[in-house]
Amino acid sequence: MRRPVRRYVLAPAGAGLAVAAGLVLAGLATDDGGPGTPDGRAGAAVATAARATVMDPGSRPDAPALDGDDLDGNAVSLAGLRGHVVVLNVWGSWCGPCRAEADDLEQLSRRTRSEGVRFLGINTRDRDPAAARSFVRAHSLSFPSLPDPTGDLLLRFPPALLNPQAVPATLVIDRRGRIAASIGGAVTEEQLRPVLAHVAEEES
Repeated sequence: MRRPVRRYVLAPAGAGLAVAAGLVLAGLATDDGGPGTPDGRAGAAVATAARATVMDPGSRPDAPALDGDDLDGNAVSLAGLRGHVVVLNVWGSWCGPCRAEADDLEQLSRRTRSEGVRFLGINTRDRDPAAARSFVRAHSLSFPSLPDPTGDLLLRFPPALLNPQAVPATLVIDRRGRIAASIGGAVTEEQLRPVLAHVAEEES
């Protein structure tokens, strides 16, 4: 079934105020492919230009259940963040573009917390938890991340919205726990902020 979406094509980092002005709005569908190249090409894993697909509220799928102990052994769950806009970021310590985006994500996490936005990571394909914790320390990440060494958590999501082979990837979850936006590739604060503002302005 084809679903109408709003697609924001985001300008590259450094475009300044042109990012907000340059958002392109079009009526498209997700059935024949979305962000993150569902064919799993390796090039998607090193993309640095992000693309966000913001779906109409009535067409959004529910995010799957995510819960467990984070990298520090603290219990966290996606359901526990209901009522907040959630940025769900998929990363790995082995991933170069993940390192490139990590500082921007942490900065945005701190700046948007008072606006009701929360961040949650999924640390994927890191067999050694020490490597993941080292990544967190190196980038001073304050938000929790669920370990997913085998990629099982990623397989709970619709592949058109979250391709397990494309890392990094970012989803924006609305206050009702539905997937509102999907971004494939590394993202910057400048690129992600207008998407968060759009979803945050919606009625819960």
